[in-house]
Amino acid sequence: MKISDSARNAAVNAVAGLIDGGSSNGNITIRTGAAPTNTTDPDSGTLLATLPMSDPAFGAASGGTATANSITSDTNIAATGTAGHFRAKDSSGGTVLQGSCGTSGADINFDSVSFIAGGTCAISSLTLTQPAS
Repeated sequence: MKISDSARNAAVNAVAGLIDGGSSNGNITIRTGAAPTNTTDPDSGTLLATLPMSDPAFGAASGGTATANSITSDTNIAATGTAGHFRAKDSSGGTVLQGSCGTSGADINFDSVSFIAGGTCAISSLTLTQPAS
């Protein structure tokens, strides 16, 4: 199956729009361990970092890809641990999407997944993509 660019853009914009849901900006949380099976499951693992997203969180999609606007660094990591997964949440705390953390080949890649309490966590860029097929 193949879908048009306009359909790809609409899909990405819809997901990005969900992160903007609620009365303020959404955020990305970084946690230890594997992500829960479903986005409706409660959070799992230890919370390491919370990074606020801008509102709107993403620019308009083009070619099936939207790029995040600014993501504020967490300059006071909450706990020491190994980053295993992330969740992007709306301002009401509802999980919109989740994925893996690693140093390469993950949904979000960091220079190191060893987080130290009191340190800083930053995400320099993030994109949402809907493939054409």
